[in-house]
Amino acid sequence: MLPFRSNIAAMAGYVPGYQPPDVASWIKLNTNENPYPPSPEVVKAILAELGGDGALLRTYPSASSQVLRETVGELFGFDPAWIIMANGSDEVLNNLIRAFAGEGEEIGYVHPSYSYYATLAEIQGARVRTFGLTDDLRIAGFPGRYEGKLFFLTTPNSPLGFAFPLAYIEELATRCAGVLVVDEAYADFADGDALDLVRRHENVVVTRTLSKSYSLAGMRLGFAVARPAVIAALDKIRDHYNLDRLAQAACVASLRDQTYFAGCTRLIRETREWFSAEIRTLGYEVIPSQGNFVFAAPPDRDGKRVYDGLYARKILVRHFSDPLLAHGMRISIGTREEMEATLAALKEIG
Repeated sequence: MLPFRSNIAAMAGYVPGYQPPDVASWIKLNTNENPYPPSPEVVKAILAELGGDGALLRTYPSASSQVLRETVGELFGFDPAWIIMANGSDEVLNNLIRAFAGEGEEIGYVHPSYSYYATLAEIQGARVRTFGLTDDLRIAGFPGRYEGKLFFLTTPNSPLGFAFPLAYIEELATRCAGVLVVDEAYADFADGDALDLVRRHENVVVTRTLSKSYSLAGMRLGFAVARPAVIAALDKIRDHYNLDRLAQAACVASLRDQTYFAGCTRLIRETREWFSAEIRTLGYEVIPSQGNFVFAAPPDRDGKRVYDGLYARKILVRHFSDPLLAHGMRISIGTREEMEATLAALKEIG
């Protein structure tokens, strides 16, 4: 077995012989999916792409995803040469390591944050250096000049939910000798973003996904915004046809329907704030969140006990065995009805 496969298996929660329960009827708040369907324009676009007989599926899609790059560029005010499309933002994260970190070279990231950085680095043979957080949610021990090839900054942070201030992110950019990758998977639920730093600093890359805020987790769509030289380097190593026809059609339709997008993200933010306030009255410690989830710890700081109680009531949330996180749970924000049911369950569990 290749050495990294054990890590992948552990991260996926794989246990030989384990059969997961049928959770179709459960309240599923463990993977930060959007509880609402994508824009109705997405279905229309997919059906239009299929046509009457699906004949277009016999031909290859656009290899460059040029229309998508133009759509993203128009939406955020960038030339398409500053945009690359990807099969989920994970593809961009992987290709950034492939492009900028050779075997034995260092990448860094904050722990806790997205654990997949370590897996991707291990696949490429890169070394990993992690940094903790201070009590005021800054990076502990970050050097005046970080010499690693890449530093991944997840903001808003998952699983904790807080976002780093823009001025602090910019300071980190000036302290990184290599590339600062600002992973903004949850930025559409936040009060701000770091896109403007790409214009001001040549070593900043911002990555985004359409899985969360645009309800397209099943389509695997993401993108990065960076200087054209960085985009050109990523273009050389990405899969040639990395986005299929239907994904490309869905992406353009979804990004162009900003009215639906704004309404959907507003609902999630409002529900997040209501739910956070309600569970605080139960004695839960809740980190103010800028994502579509909250990290909450019960008064006795026994996250596993509450996780088990919710599981018994067919409500799935995310509990981490990591000692830094085991005292709480990450709870995705569902519909108002789902969160009301979760609140009632928490009151029963005590």
